[in-house]
Amino acid sequence: MKVLVTGAAGFISGYLVPELLGRGWEVTGLDNFSKYGPVERSFDNHPAFNMVKGDAKDVDTLKKLLADCDHFVAGAAMIGGISYFHHYAYDLLAENERLSASAFDAAIWAHKEKKLRKITVISSSMVFESAELFPTPEGEQFRCPPPLSTYGFQKLACEYFAKGAWEQHELPFTIARPFNCVGIGERRALGDVEIFSGNVKLALSHVVPDLVQKIVKGQDPLHILGDGSQIRHYTYGGDLAKGIAASLEHPAAVNEDFNLSTAEGTTVMELAEAVWRKIKPGEPFRVVSDEPYAYDVQKRVPDVSKARDVLGFEATTPLEETLDEVIPWIKKQVETGAI
Repeated sequence: MKVLVTGAAGFISGYLVPELLGRGWEVTGLDNFSKYGPVERSFDNHPAFNMVKGDAKDVDTLKKLLADCDHFVAGAAMIGGISYFHHYAYDLLAENERLSASAFDAAIWAHKEKKLRKITVISSSMVFESAELFPTPEGEQFRCPPPLSTYGFQKLACEYFAKGAWEQHELPFTIARPFNCVGIGERRALGDVEIFSGNVKLALSHVVPDLVQKIVKGQDPLHILGDGSQIRHYTYGGDLAKGIAASLEHPAAVNEDFNLSTAEGTTVMELAEAVWRKIKPGEPFRVVSDEPYAYDVQKRVPDVSKARDVLGFEATTPLEETLDEVIPWIKKQVETGAI
């Protein structure tokens, strides 16, 4: 079985591609390296992996690569941390709409003319940005108010692309919806703006790596956005890769959407203290609150029962174990000047 993965040089793909290779898939990756520049991965020389440099908005390129593929993981997207949502408010909408339209144009063709079985769309928990029902089940994106950020709105639109492509062209789909992926492999994006949190420039505007690098760089008291009561479900990238792979492979996943997440919720304050204790054990934990961003969602709590019951998937890696992997990696990035 062969699959095309767009955005193959991205953060989540750094976990997904080796997961698929380990399951016996032949994987073609497509990326234009616009976010980080060229990156080296441990699987680059795997005999079943082929990396192609190209634009995922180019329908002809996608058609060529999909011509002999059984599956398609549409993962290419302009994505960043919370500062991205504000600084690139238009680009996140416009660029990601172009990526979505191109992916579905090519997938519809490959399903009709070639052997493509299904498109698997990587969505986002931000489709639930305005949700008021917790834990939030699949389907609530059609009932709750639409997202306020352009990023969340576009991710919801991407799910409608899948809905429309099925209704008009009978293109089978699965929507994989990750929640707060945490792991190694993220770097400062080439287009990042300089945002300071206290006396430290944010690396990624993603809470875990930014907390780690601020503490490593000696920030005391530690600066956090808001009062720290925001709830997130920090999910290990390796677990998410297993969930995406399961949604790709499972026959019951066709035309379904799945929240892929740990069942454990953690406040930002709890996270900050956990990171502090690992880096500065025995030292008093001191924190100050900075003004939060407008789109800093206060509560994001998924219902994970559907993925468990249908796919047999559960994200089981504890946050403490994830931090034990992430903290040394961020320290090394700080030492080398990458962050």
